[in-house]
Amino acid sequence: MNRALTVCLLLILTPVVYCQYDDSGPGYQLILFSNPGFTGTEGSGCLRMSYLNFYPGNSFDLHSFNVSYDSYFQGLHGGGGLFISNDNLGGIMNNIRGGLSYAYHFQAGRDFYISAGLSASMYHRGYDFSGAILPDQIDPLRGVVYPSGEIPDGSGRSVLDLATGFVFISGRFFWGLSVNHLAEPDPGYSEHGESRLKRRFLFHLAGDFDINEERNLKIRPLLKYEIQENNSALGAGAVLESCCVSIGSVILYSNRKNIDLQAGASILTGNVTFFYNYRFNIMSGNSLLPVSLLHHAGITVSLNDVEKRKVIKTINFPKL
Repeated sequence: MNRALTVCLLLILTPVVYCQYDDSGPGYQLILFSNPGFTGTEGSGCLRMSYLNFYPGNSFDLHSFNVSYDSYFQGLHGGGGLFISNDNLGGIMNNIRGGLSYAYHFQAGRDFYISAGLSASMYHRGYDFSGAILPDQIDPLRGVVYPSGEIPDGSGRSVLDLATGFVFISGRFFWGLSVNHLAEPDPGYSEHGESRLKRRFLFHLAGDFDINEERNLKIRPLLKYEIQENNSALGAGAVLESCCVSIGSVILYSNRKNIDLQAGASILTGNVTFFYNYRFNIMSGNSLLPVSLLHHAGITVSLNDVEKRKVIKTINFPKL
C-alpha cells in the first residue's frame, strides 16, 4: 500500500516537488550539483557526503544520497571535481546522476575574482513497477485486483545533462549565477516532452561579516532566487558561525504560495564537519503538502591543502 500512496503523491505533488526540492537552495553543502563555478573555490580538496529524507514520517520512501569531491589544481588553472547522486522516489522511480565539473579561476581586478564553470553528467532514470498498484487495479468493491490490465515499460534511459555557472568574489561578498539542464534532456519516454528536465536558473549571494574583534564569530547573510519554467522560489536567511559551531536559518517562499523554514547546525572537529538541516512548511498553497518537508544530514572532509594562489580568493562556504 505504501507504493500506491507513493504513486498518488507523485501524481498530485509532482509540480511542487519539481520546483521545491530539485535545487541546492541556500544549502552550500550541495552547491556543486547546481553551480559548477564553485568547483575548487574553497581552496582545499573537500569530500562531501549527505543524505536527504523527503516528507519524513509519511512512509513515502523518498530519499537521496549525494557524494561530491572537488579541489583546486594548479596545472588546470582552476578547480576539478566529480559528483554522484542517487534519488529514490518511492521505490518506483530511481534517478542516478554522475558527472565531472571544471571551473577556470582568474583575477579580474584588484579585489575582484571570477570562477567560470561547466559540468557534464549522465542522468539515468530507471523504473520498478513490481510492487506498484496502478489505478486500473483498484476496484470499488473488491479492493486491489491483480493483475493490471496495462504493463508499464520498466526499462530505464540515460541522457547527457549539462550545466554552467559563474562565481564572483569581491570583498566580503560572493555571488553566483548558474543554468542547469542546458539542453533540456528527456530521461523519460513522453511523446510531447512532459518529462524533459527544464532549464533551471539560480542566483545566490552570501556575505562574511566579523562580529567581534578577535574575528572568531561571524554572521553570514544568505540570499537565493531560483526559477524553472513556471515555478520560482526566493530564500533569505543568515548563519552564525564560530570557530567550531554554526547555526542558521533560512525562510523560503515559492510562487505556489508555500512558505517554508529551514534551520541547520554544524560542528567542526579537525578536518571533519558534521551538519544537519531540517525544513518544514509554515504556510502552504496546497493542503496536501505535509508539514515536515525534509531532513538533510552529512559530513564534509577536508582531505588536502593546496598552495596559496593569487588567481582566486578562496571562499569559506556557509556551513548550512
